[in-house]
Amino acid sequence: MDIYGLIGKSLKHSFSGDYFSQKFEKEHIDAEYRLWEMDEIPDLHVFAREHPQLRGLNITIPYKRTIISTLDELSAPSQIIGSVNVIKVNRNSGEIFLKGYNTDVIGFEKSLKPLIKGRKQLRALILGTGGSAHAVAFVLRRLGIYFYYITRRPKKLEMLGYSWITPAIMDEFQLIVNTSPVGMFPDTEHAPVIPYEMLTPRHILFDLIYNPEETLFLKRGKAQGAVVKNGLEMLKTQAEESWKIWKKR
Repeated sequence: MDIYGLIGKSLKHSFSGDYFSQKFEKEHIDAEYRLWEMDEIPDLHVFAREHPQLRGLNITIPYKRTIISTLDELSAPSQIIGSVNVIKVNRNSGEIFLKGYNTDVIGFEKSLKPLIKGRKQLRALILGTGGSAHAVAFVLRRLGIYFYYITRRPKKLEMLGYSWITPAIMDEFQLIVNTSPVGMFPDTEHAPVIPYEMLTPRHILFDLIYNPEETLFLKRGKAQGAVVKNGLEMLKTQAEESWKIWKKR
């Protein structure tokens, strides 16, 4: 039986195990999907040898960037983004070769496009600067959407602090994407600290979090009339793209 799985620091929020287990049962696939909570990234080559049936991995918070140093090769988008959420385990005569991919970009782009159809000169704020934030940035650049990262510790020109968000910025930047874990289960009573009272029906709030289905970030946006969307469709899309990579010969 082939084994696939997810590596992250805390996986209480994750639906990936249920998603793939249901997929395998429905499609009569002889495979198992496991969840591996880890406080630090192991040597993945050793890990793959310890699990000889392992064929592929998903990677989540906070290891999407740090995992790169353990891999043998990266797909072209992953090299540009500097973030990996899928690993294909290739085995040949006892040798293990690990290649990293990023399917977050496909999931985010397909999920975002219907929301921004017909919107011209849209500008965005990306909340967070982790691996998912860089995947979002990759998509926004491809779509021609100017953006700033919003972070607690701004270090670069394209970064702003949360306290720097002025009424003028809120008026000009009408797409706000939360890539941080703030508001994710089980800490559902928290939300990124932005001026929600300045949101309008012209704003779009996209939360990469999918558990809970409606985060406090989205609830507060909806209360102001903003268009809101969670990350569940993105998760499903990137999961199917992961499967295509794992099964590709």
